[in-house]
Amino acid sequence: MVTKIELGKSGESLIADYLIKKGYEILARNWRIKGGEIDLIALAPNGVIVFVEVKSRSSQAFGHPLEAITPEKQSRLIRLSLAWLLENKKWNHPYRIDCAAVLMSSPPEIDYRAGVI
Repeated sequence: MVTKIELGKSGESLIADYLIKKGYEILARNWRIKGGEIDLIALAPNGVIVFVEVKSRSSQAFGHPLEAITPEKQSRLIRLSLAWLLENKKWNHPYRIDCAAVLMSSPPEIDYRAGVI
């Protein structure tokens, strides 16, 4: 049986590969501070810094994975993104927050949404 942590890591790896194939550069994985964690941080081909929240599920039995991104989680992602920009002296840099859902079916299904927060 696959654990939640293994499922999450697999989903994050699939999304990282997905972004790399689209020409993104992965800047960080699982960037963490006291206030939380950002799954992936990438640099888009157009120079925009992209913060990515990844939600992985083995099925939709409890709803679509993106339904787990509550208003509280959205606020946390905004705060974390701004903290990363400040810490890395990129406060003038354009950025966006994307969300990705991964259903670990065979083959895995990816639902990637740019700029949703």
